[in-house]
Amino acid sequence: MILNLPNILAIIRILFAPLMMWLLVDRNNPIFDGIHVSWLDYTASLVFVLASVTDGFDGFIARAWNQQSTLGAILDPLADKMLMLSAFLGLMIIDRANVWAVYLILTREFFITGIRVAAASKGMDIKASVWGKIKTLMQMFAIGFATMNWPYASLLMWLAVAMTLYSGFEYIMNYSKKVAK
Repeated sequence: MILNLPNILAIIRILFAPLMMWLLVDRNNPIFDGIHVSWLDYTASLVFVLASVTDGFDGFIARAWNQQSTLGAILDPLADKMLMLSAFLGLMIIDRANVWAVYLILTREFFITGIRVAAASKGMDIKASVWGKIKTLMQMFAIGFATMNWPYASLLMWLAVAMTLYSGFEYIMNYSKKVAK
């Protein structure tokens, strides 16, 4: 079935990505007249949290209910990248994320996506490691803190960069080992 619950959750995440970015970057839109900027922060954070929760559930549900599909294998990582891209770019535009931090994170994400495509073309499946999952959590915390404009957001962003680069290195090493076999 194409429109199973996990795929619907991924589609919701895809739709939430531009909504979050709009809330972050289009603050002078007349539709927001009379609304304090902190409410836009709260709303963008809520959208991000809801989207992030769908990320946790769609994979779990797909495996538990045996609803894994080719469409889901495409939609899930696409939705993840769209959400992170909108969050990091939006935060960079409103000057809550360092340009270099965003560059390093997004470069790693695109590079690893390329490796995944190359691996898939060779029939290999390289699953995300525990470090990849920790990287995602660190990025989510960094985005949450930066969206809310909380203290230590910058520190969390740089910790997320470090974890992102480390998990990318580990991913490359795992791919290299599989290719060498």
